Amino acid sequence: MSLKTFKPYTKSTRGTILVDRAKLWKGKPYKPLTTVKYSSSGRNNQGRITSRNLGGGHKQKYRTIDFYRKKKGSKGEVERVEYDPNRSCYIMLIKFDDGEKYYYLAPQGIKIGDRISNGADSEIKVGNCLPLSEIPVGIDIHNVEINPGGGGKVARSAGTSVSISGTDGNYSIIKMASGEVRKIDSRSLATIGVLSNPDQKNIKIGKAGRSRWLGRRPHTRGVVMNPVDHPHGGGEGKSAGGRHPVSRTGQSAKGLKTRDNKRTDKYIIRRRNKKKG
Repeated sequence: MSLKTFKPYTKSTRGTILVDRAKLWKGKPYKPLTTVKYSSSGRNNQGRITSRNLGGGHKQKYRTIDFYRKKKGSKGEVERVEYDPNRSCYIMLIKFDDGEKYYYLAPQGIKIGDRISNGADSEIKVGNCLPLSEIPVGIDIHNVEINPGGGGKVARSAGTSVSISGTDGNYSIIKMASGEVRKIDSRSLATIGVLSNPDQKNIKIGKAGRSRWLGRRPHTRGVVMNPVDHPHGGGEGKSAGGRHPVSRTGQSAKGLKTRDNKRTDKYIIRRRNKKKG
């Protein structure tokens, strides 16, 4: 897919850059695999806002994706590739030889009519799902399970992938996109290929209205609030907040480490790369 720009007929079209989805399925999603998606608008079960600046947006239906690859040892054909409003990458509808249909995440290069399979005896081909122990070193993979049978958890967004850099006993050594290197059980499943829609990161919204369609409400900076509403609030005239950046609840916003899972520290060989700047 390529990027789509517009002639500057208006102020909004001047800066808008979108992804051209002309080659995707134009009809409705496969109804048996869709469910109603309820919007919480950032509120918890008591009706209190716990995540600000969310609400509204276009009505969406949730597409049920099979992250587990339940059809073990089965082969199927790609029936169509679709846009999914609930995630950044595209999805594909697979019709298996026994007539069952499932939604999977669509990798780059997949086309209508391609054959895919699940299982240890599958070919090393884009879209096929195998255990990590059966995948050669250096192959790009996505939708990787952390625990065998737990469903894909790693590398599920647009244009992402991880790679196998080696083995260590019953574990495969995986290099993440962040630079982190960790061990994952070799029995865990992974799918061959890099996920679709790599140009997602180059999109420019162009106008406020498109943000509202996506369910994003206007964001108010802390420095323009009153002291009662935000730690950066108050001051005479324009002020810089008077302290290092923090959230509305006072938690540091610059590099505070929040990971607290010592149980899995032993699986991490190298921490992720530090952000530049």
